[in-house]
Amino acid sequence: MRAVVTGGAGFIGSTLVDSLVGRGDEVHVVDDLSAGRREQIAAKARLHVLDIREPLVDALANARPEVVFHLAAQIDVRRSVSDPVDDAATNVLGTLRVLELAREHDAQVVFASTGGAIYGECERPATEAAERQPVSPYGTSKLAAEEYLAAWNRLYGTSHVALRLGNVYGPRQDPHGEAGVVAIFLSRIRDGVPATIFGDGSQTRDYVFVEDVVRAFMAAVGADGGVFNVGTGIETSVRELWQGCTDAAGVAAEVAHDAPRLGELQRSSLDPGRAERALGWRAEVDLPGGLLRTWEWIREE
Repeated sequence: MRAVVTGGAGFIGSTLVDSLVGRGDEVHVVDDLSAGRREQIAAKARLHVLDIREPLVDALANARPEVVFHLAAQIDVRRSVSDPVDDAATNVLGTLRVLELAREHDAQVVFASTGGAIYGECERPATEAAERQPVSPYGTSKLAAEEYLAAWNRLYGTSHVALRLGNVYGPRQDPHGEAGVVAIFLSRIRDGVPATIFGDGSQTRDYVFVEDVVRAFMAAVGADGGVFNVGTGIETSVRELWQGCTDAAGVAAEVAHDAPRLGELQRSSLDPGRAERALGWRAEVDLPGGLLRTWEWIREE
């Protein structure tokens, strides 16, 4: 298979590239290296240092992709609030550039969307039919990108897929930023620095291991379009996550508490039933096992 992976130098993207290269696919990575790391890209993949907001068709004419895995994005919720125009430029305009690249080559797009930021508060694991209530420009821009995929499917008869991801964690996750709480907690434990829990720690999220997420991207290839949740259906509180991290590290560690963050979701989890039925996918790595594997990587960094 000939594949393009946007954001392929990042945490999830580079793990996906490893899987594709490992099975013998021809892989082209598109990344502007603003957040991704060149050294994470498999040697057999070809890197194109490009900004997805710019035209891609001519720059990638020789790639001739059959599938475009679109993971490049602006993912910082707080940044989306402070600069919604930049957020939309990357997440909406960038997705349109990817769709036009795919249309040039009759390629399928498999898009990394978000669950929690689109569904909002969840009293139970959200299905794909749940009301969509984004409360940030980030969630709104991801939902807009999904709608463009759906419109292209109707307009051009394509079969693009959007995967609404839970809170992805695992090796290569950046501990510097708001999107990687597992990496933040484990790096603080490694460095002997107290971690911070905002509020009382009862907030819940659906944590899904990066290798399970990569399998979901692979399973979506050839699917007949649509939207699929990629999560475990299990809620884990921040307090429980912190305990899991200290258990994985095998050490006692200090944690500080700070005021709740304005607008933070209290409950979020995803019902993965549709992905299991239609794609044959479900999460296989439980949280203790995933945290242990992430700790082993963090410890060596």
